[in-house]
Amino acid sequence: MKKILIVTDAWLPQVNGVVKTLQNTGAELEKLGHMVGFLTPEGFRTLPCPTYPDIRLSLCTKRGVALRIDAFAPDALHIATEGPLGWAARGVALDRGWRFTTAYHTRFPEYVASRSPIPADWSYSLLRRFHAPSAAVMAPTRAIIRDLEARRFANVVHWSRGVDHSIFRPDPPAPRRDAQPPVFLYAGRVSVEKNIQAFLDLDLPGEKWVAGGGPALESLQKRYRDVTFFGMKTHAQLAEIYRQARVFVFPSRTDTFGLVLVEAMACGLPVAAFPVAGPMDVVGDGRAGALDLDLGTACRRALNLRPQDALAHAAQFNWTMATQQFRQALVALR
Repeated sequence: MKKILIVTDAWLPQVNGVVKTLQNTGAELEKLGHMVGFLTPEGFRTLPCPTYPDIRLSLCTKRGVALRIDAFAPDALHIATEGPLGWAARGVALDRGWRFTTAYHTRFPEYVASRSPIPADWSYSLLRRFHAPSAAVMAPTRAIIRDLEARRFANVVHWSRGVDHSIFRPDPPAPRRDAQPPVFLYAGRVSVEKNIQAFLDLDLPGEKWVAGGGPALESLQKRYRDVTFFGMKTHAQLAEIYRQARVFVFPSRTDTFGLVLVEAMACGLPVAAFPVAGPMDVVGDGRAGALDLDLGTACRRALNLRPQDALAHAAQFNWTMATQQFRQALVALR
């Protein structure tokens, strides 16, 4: 399969794990000699997603999507998201009798349930229908695979994630004169489903930092005056912030993987998190991180962990390995 088309509703200027994963996977596939195309919201009229305006939903038709697919003429089709573009591409493939693969990147049902009265089971029923014709539903961790299979999803396979070790590395950090150690850091999207308040409400020594942007940033800044908020940063800037912290705090209970976990560990930063899917598979409760139902207890335990152990654990996550898994799961259109 030389020509691989990836259909995604999540794309730049969004900065999140889905976009990072697809960008890095595309780059690795091209290194292997494949031609990779992305069918994204670019070129379509869009409207803001309700309650999440920085996510744009494409106003597309199945015919319009079919024209773009035909223009690329792929040998393999991967549908990365369950948004308007994903549903349209799925419809085109089914109409033509094509085989295709899909991915489960986001706990969409839990996100919807956190913002609306729609039960998660209703959303899972819709997602099960979306993924049912897929030749392979790629999921990022073993725990997520077990969860999807328990919810009667079929053909679920493992597609891990990586980190750019040339950027996220344990270089000696520049001193930050106004910091009072230890520094506890959260990095990622600043939104309600990330449960950041659970971190910011903790009674911890030192300082709390938050790096990232999102719809909850302004309200959290107003509420937590003693917390340092950095806003959106480039990868290089984010790596420098990682290296100035002592513990990475991951309060989310709904992430499927959490790329920031690997980024932090690759900078020598131990993790504190809840014992839920994502941290359980990516970090574990050992030398690289501390998991506890009491997040404060996890944070204090993580203070005693060694940066070199977090770094060693992160070494197993690389985009070359993850992309090999992705490529092996792909199927020819016919």
